[in-house]
Amino acid sequence: MATAAFEEIVEDFEFMEDWEDRYRHVIDLGKAMKPLDDALKVPATKVDGCASQVWLHAVIEDGEFRFDGDSDAMIVRGLIAVLRCLYSGVPVKEVAAVDAKAELGRLGLNDHLSSQRSNGLRSMIERIRETAMAQA
Repeated sequence: MATAAFEEIVEDFEFMEDWEDRYRHVIDLGKAMKPLDDALKVPATKVDGCASQVWLHAVIEDGEFRFDGDSDAMIVRGLIAVLRCLYSGVPVKEVAAVDAKAELGRLGLNDHLSSQRSNGLRSMIERIRETAMAQA
């Protein structure tokens, strides 16, 4: 059920031999992402449960879920970029059906993130799902 953009990340990861290269790739994805407008960095868009500051701002366009996000930590910005590839463009009614754990497992992220980062990633996924369900 993954989007083409997420499948591209999976393919990129398959060509990278060690985790440090993959980690750098995730950070580069975050660096390439446009920063979230400061006006959107408000309590309503802040994600609790993350070790770093994280904001996610969702937009529903033509029935499709999209979101922008930002963080003060480079690796977390990269994780936001990965989640954007996983969820952006998915019909809002299908967001809850995305098995994020399984999809992210294809990247091996679960085995290489600290427990704090893993908890933060789960918090971001939960926020995405809640936001989409409220809009569906």
